[in-house]
Amino acid sequence: MRTDELLMACVLDAAIGDPRWFPHPVRLMGRMIVWYESRVRMMIHTPAGERAAGIVLAIELPALGYAVGWLAIELAGRADAVVQTVVTVLLAWTTLAAGDLFDHARSVVHALEAGSPDRAREAVSKIVGRDTHDLSEAEIVRATIETIAESTADGVIAPLFYLAIGGPPLALAYKAINTLDSMIGHRDVHYRYFGWASARLDDMANWAPARLTAILLIVAAACRTHTMRTAWRTFRRDGGKHPSPNSGRPEAAMAGALGVQLGGKNVYGGVASERPRLGEAMAPLVPGQVRTALQLMGIASVMAAALAAAALALRSWLS
Repeated sequence: MRTDELLMACVLDAAIGDPRWFPHPVRLMGRMIVWYESRVRMMIHTPAGERAAGIVLAIELPALGYAVGWLAIELAGRADAVVQTVVTVLLAWTTLAAGDLFDHARSVVHALEAGSPDRAREAVSKIVGRDTHDLSEAEIVRATIETIAESTADGVIAPLFYLAIGGPPLALAYKAINTLDSMIGHRDVHYRYFGWASARLDDMANWAPARLTAILLIVAAACRTHTMRTAWRTFRRDGGKHPSPNSGRPEAAMAGALGVQLGGKNVYGGVASERPRLGEAMAPLVPGQVRTALQLMGIASVMAAALAAAALALRSWLS
């Protein structure tokens, strides 16, 4: 992948996000996961069988994503160099989610500022997995900020990281891993065995991007909120408290940058789950904090794009 192709993909994501009319690979991956799971559930009824089937899925779907991406670019290149560039840019664009995240989070803010908590709960339900029907305004804000922090990692920084390393094919393989984790990588009884491999693979794939995201959010705090030291201290102190080995890093950095406390009680399918507190409640959880979180995400994303572009340029120069 070339530097100009990466930058064009970033501009495309910022400009139009994820339009529903476009055949997005992640939606296709989701349908494939549902189809595969339905067949597994009909044929396999033992923990060992479910785990084996889950391992096969965790290997084959990312491999398929990589192969399809590589083949599409290769065939486009045989047709014409311009066609290859277009295909490369479009595939890279589908792996980025900054524009879509920004639009969803902004719709939550608009609903809260318009005095419509019901609309805000409906909007936030589209970007979080927890139950939202009883959330207060502060809890809606907290849920949105946590999602911005986590999605900055797996929806923006991680795809850029893998685009810089291996181009769209590797980034598509990463999106397959991330989609698997979001759909079946849960610790509940239903997915304990079937989703085990997907969850472990996602932990490995996000290890470096999550920590890079936290560092970039800390640097962004120096530019926007002037709380770099607090963000760094909170990241070091609280980043490892989260049940996930990765999610707590960007969330802790974001909490310190905003001077808010994240974590607490979440409800999933009517079952309460207590999450560790990240950060200190130096400022209230109000809608304006979501806007600031989006600004921090934007700064971190621009820095990540610049780093990815520089890495591609350096690799091109060395070769």
